[in-house]
Amino acid sequence: MESTDANPKSALRREALARRGALPTGIREAFTRRLGREGLRLASLWESRFVSAFHPIRDEPDTLPLLAALSDAGFQTALPVVGGRGRPLIFRLWRPGEPTRAGAMGIAEPLADAPEVEPDLLFVPLACFDRQGHRIGFGAGHYDRTLERLRTMKPIRAVGVAYGVSEVAAVPYEAHDQLLDAVLTEHDTIFFGGR
Repeated sequence: MESTDANPKSALRREALARRGALPTGIREAFTRRLGREGLRLASLWESRFVSAFHPIRDEPDTLPLLAALSDAGFQTALPVVGGRGRPLIFRLWRPGEPTRAGAMGIAEPLADAPEVEPDLLFVPLACFDRQGHRIGFGAGHYDRTLERLRTMKPIRAVGVAYGVSEVAAVPYEAHDQLLDAVLTEHDTIFFGGR
């Protein structure tokens, strides 16, 4: 499908989101179950202490059962908080069932008095990805800045959460873009470059 869009990332994002939006309910429900099982396995494998995931919006994969499974297994779970355009995310402890507030982008965030943490394992939203570990997010650069900052502090793992229809042949890559360590889909867990 050709696009007249001058920004190739925007065109890839738009096309991938359209494919994701057309997925049937059965695939979504199956992925929710797999995400909970496989996410818990990865957190245990990598001996993570603090694990973050995103609060889903629109037709994003449902990460709430994953967060519940992690919390039930004794992991400290967190959600991101958007501090402003051009700034890294802040992470605050949160478990399913605890109160949230609408953040700057209308996404559910923990309350301001929830303790801040620096996650060891991040489950990251994305619009599309490729087999080299590149991702296209939603254009604000929050996760690239966040991963860059965290990687200067300690070893971390970043796992993209996406349906298989979000895979593309190649994502245009820029110097500031941060690579993923893995992508978890409804069918596969894809690891990149021994990370």
